[in-house]
Amino acid sequence: MFNTALLDPEVQDFIARFEGEIHRLILAGSPFKDIPVLQLVEQIESRRRIEKKLPTWFHTPQIIYPPKLNLEQTSSEITAKYKASLVSGTTLADITGGFGVDTFFFSKNFDHTTHFEINRELSEIVNHNFSVLNAESIHCVSGDGMEMALVNTYDVIYADPSRRHETKGKVFFLEDCEPNVVKDLPHILASCTTFIIKTSPMLDISQGLNELNNVAEIHIVAVDNEVKELLWVLKNDNDKNPHIKAVNINKDGIDRFDFDWGKKAVADYGLPGKFLYEPNAAILKSGAFNLVAEEFNLKKLHPNTHLYTSDSAVDFPGRRFEILETVSYSKSQIKKALTFGKANITTRNFPESVENLRKKWKIKDGGDTYLFFVTDMENQKKMIICSKLL
Repeated sequence: MFNTALLDPEVQDFIARFEGEIHRLILAGSPFKDIPVLQLVEQIESRRRIEKKLPTWFHTPQIIYPPKLNLEQTSSEITAKYKASLVSGTTLADITGGFGVDTFFFSKNFDHTTHFEINRELSEIVNHNFSVLNAESIHCVSGDGMEMALVNTYDVIYADPSRRHETKGKVFFLEDCEPNVVKDLPHILASCTTFIIKTSPMLDISQGLNELNNVAEIHIVAVDNEVKELLWVLKNDNDKNPHIKAVNINKDGIDRFDFDWGKKAVADYGLPGKFLYEPNAAILKSGAFNLVAEEFNLKKLHPNTHLYTSDSAVDFPGRRFEILETVSYSKSQIKKALTFGKANITTRNFPESVENLRKKWKIKDGGDTYLFFVTDMENQKKMIICSKLL
């Protein structure tokens, strides 16, 4: 059981208002006799850590925080709300409950939600927090979610497997995760209508499809152009190719690009025209490079340069630029074109790094100018000077 002395209003006020240096607090010791200083530090640091990621929890009094590892592994509110928008029904089981952020938002769309968590203390913390957050439809159970959930049936089962080890380096297999949803997939699909798996964006989509059956949808979820997670939606009666949804959530809303896995397209190629387009990170993760060109009637700069061009501006799920000048990558041409001291630099299919280019050409970071160092369709190295379109 967590230390209930942490709920004392005076302690809660201290945690919320503390702005000093943590190492000084550790040296001074806890001002509360029933709370060790390291417990106090953990609450202060964890609360600070989730201010932007979990604003509902941050702004709610009487919340108890677990060790930082549990917070690092949890979804953000932004991605949890997106997940919750995908399903609704009567019953849902989160078999890898963790800090309960996904469970909390799922519960808004279900009559009964069960949070399974194998760590007893974490389960108790989450149960307390759900009570504080008035999430009355959630039932917390401490135990092995895979074993306990599969004796019942649910509309939806959700899992966020964690990697058991890092011995395979960058190679990521679902069967290396805990729980092993690949091994238990037949039993899981027999216990629900829809099974949702959250994975790291490190997982290769083709590899995931090799391991999983019945995948109906794959959601590639990016926030502010950074891919945060992959969501695999499995239906126990699905036998079609999965539908891919590349989603980028930003302050202006959600950019989407949808397609069916395996759909073929042939891209046209062209030299830089009047406008340049850079797909968002979710589309880049999807690998739908030719489909993007076809869908928006754009020309690709090169088979391996995932940038697009046109002579008329179009709406596009990514960044859009007006091309001011295209310069051959030679010493004389580049020096002549660099009439500014700073710029934002991107490389695509180019042999030099951004860092090396900055040093080599003495370009500081920032400003309103955007430089793309690329290889074009004629295999020529180019610098494209752009201004950003709003």
